[in-house]
Amino acid sequence: MKTEPRYRLIVFDWDGTLMDSASGIAACIQEASREMGLPVPTLERARHVIGLGLHDSLRTAVPELPESGYAAFADLYRKHFLARETGMVLFPGVGELLRGLCDAGYALAVATGKSRRGLDRALAASDLQSYFVASRCADETNPKPHPAMLNELMRERAYEPRDLLMIGDTSHDLEMAANAGVDAVAVTYGAHPGDVLRARTPKGVVSSIPELGAWLETHG
Repeated sequence: MKTEPRYRLIVFDWDGTLMDSASGIAACIQEASREMGLPVPTLERARHVIGLGLHDSLRTAVPELPESGYAAFADLYRKHFLARETGMVLFPGVGELLRGLCDAGYALAVATGKSRRGLDRALAASDLQSYFVASRCADETNPKPHPAMLNELMRERAYEPRDLLMIGDTSHDLEMAANAGVDAVAVTYGAHPGDVLRARTPKGVVSSIPELGAWLETHG
């Protein structure tokens, strides 16, 4: 990595970017829909809402569900997710990438659609806590694509938009970055397909963790 990084803080999305969980999350949305007797969303629609806040997710994935049923749906989703959670693993090479970035002088953070409890469980299970200086979750502030997560991280760490790079696998990540005036890199191995991500014109588009490392080596 470069001795003088272009960016001072690299902010990662979690699900679909660091952890191979997008398919599992989509399946949980489908299973909860089925249990509630709702039309089951397609896999594409279920994957599309990953990273959004609860209300935005349900309005899109299961538009037939009245708002009064959101809490019950969330409980069912949580039940299915917890049953699958231990089988969700990091993408190969994530640990090495994060370690290399820290060694190169980058500060790292997380901005995720997960709840705080969910992220804390994932960090503990993956043993990655020590790599991140800060994090924001969807139940702590305005969820993606609102820029609040990135704005709050900038205030907390005393950074400017030019100091940040957002890395994520959904258009919601890229839109959040644009709303905050922050550069972004898209990864195509997660929830959203490459054409959807490229339409947001991020600074870079990569298809694997090694490609992400190479991009940061050159441009970070």
